[in-house]
Amino acid sequence: MTFEQILEQIKSVLTDSVITNIDEAASPKAIVIGASSLIKVMTLLHDNENLYFDSLSCLTGLDNGEEAGKMEVIYNLYSIPFDHHLMIKVIVDRVNPVLPTITSIWKTADWQEREAYDMLGIKFDDHPDLRRILMPADWDGFPLRKDYKEQEYYRGIKVDY
Repeated sequence: MTFEQILEQIKSVLTDSVITNIDEAASPKAIVIGASSLIKVMTLLHDNENLYFDSLSCLTGLDNGEEAGKMEVIYNLYSIPFDHHLMIKVIVDRVNPVLPTITSIWKTADWQEREAYDMLGIKFDDHPDLRRILMPADWDGFPLRKDYKEQEYYRGIKVDY
């Protein structure tokens, strides 16, 4: 199925307004949607028998910096039976980045959302266990944010970089 056919499938079930932009330069091509549409779009992509994106290959966050004031959460989806790929991007506010969890759709989102939280501070509402996964529970800050300041000491021990 082509990217255009996937778009038509989405538009035939949901309104055109759920898609705020298209990034044809992304690989795979990306659909940009609003945070309020995330659950209904992802549910459609997973449950629709013509699309059946049964695999959340990757979920990652991207800090666009203080000047932009935005962050992105990027979802890479794959359909094993149909062998088609799709990227979904959601833009969130950098000051309070919050999205609903998609763990009820793809179980693999559990750890991937935890990593985005741990590294960038992106919160996922209703996540079953949103806590740090790579850094210690009491670590200060989010290491992949562009304004992150390395700690000189952690628990009284000098941190060498």
